[in-house]
Amino acid sequence: MEIFDYDNILLLPRKCRVESRSECDPSIEFGGRRFKLPVVPANMKTVLDESISEWLAANGYFYVMHRFDLDNVAYAKRMREKGLFVSISSGVKAPDYDVIDRLAADGVGADYITIDIAHGHAESVRLMIEHIKKKLPKAFVIAGNVATPEAVIDLENWGADATKVGVGPGKVCITKLKTGFGTGGWQLSALKWCARVATKPIIADGGIRHHGDIAKSVRFGATMVMIGSLFAGHEESPGQTVEVDGKLYKEYYGSASDFNKGEYKHVEGKRILEPIKGKLADTLREMQEDVQSSISYAGGTQLADLKKVNYVILGGENAGEHLFM
Repeated sequence: MEIFDYDNILLLPRKCRVESRSECDPSIEFGGRRFKLPVVPANMKTVLDESISEWLAANGYFYVMHRFDLDNVAYAKRMREKGLFVSISSGVKAPDYDVIDRLAADGVGADYITIDIAHGHAESVRLMIEHIKKKLPKAFVIAGNVATPEAVIDLENWGADATKVGVGPGKVCITKLKTGFGTGGWQLSALKWCARVATKPIIADGGIRHHGDIAKSVRFGATMVMIGSLFAGHEESPGQTVEVDGKLYKEYYGSASDFNKGEYKHVEGKRILEPIKGKLADTLREMQEDVQSSISYAGGTQLADLKKVNYVILGGENAGEHLFM
């Protein structure tokens, strides 16, 4: 198989069919709802909080609320009271089963549940999918994270409605350094590899450094793209504000870091400082414009047209010489 990552790929333009990029539609249907963009902020404590999730849901964007230091049931009730869809995260331990039971017993339910563990190709995930499907059969279940076609096939067969692909490619993830495993450095070709066998949506999770990487993710099979660092560091972001040499930064750390865990145990994440970028709404507007531009370069009018373009792989002895379909 070809091994490459986002920086090694460039998509090739096709004849433009629109007079203005604004004619291009970057929206996506996912889990029975249509969202303005195929992007979702990572479900991390330094990326979003309750107020950001409310704003995203109310303004046509997909979100996944994190599961750390949060009463999921109370949160779901508050979202329901505001007329907003409920998208929560779950682990696979006993307290997570209790949450699912309470959501079912109280009639609150959830529209989307993301089973979110570092190594999602696991028997514990199969059992949790089974439990959710039994207690909350209408919930759209996203499961992950995984890195191989075998894992995607298993999760789909176990009942997952979507799979999340990406083990350790994130900016604050050090899984490959700590364990020797993961998709760090080849996340985009891992996505392509997994998408070949997928019959349900895939969320590409991690490794996104530029807005153009969203188009590349869609080209190689992603329905939705989960992004951490580009969404961290906004004025509204929940990370602590830190001043260094007169410049303001927001802290951003991985869910498997000691900063998130509260102890140094099984640590596979780190903490960095992200320069404050301004307001989240401005970043989302710019992302929308950039994805619209990507669609126009693809010679299309909608997001799916990105899947039709050719690409080149850069680097190596034959840089730029080989064209791939």
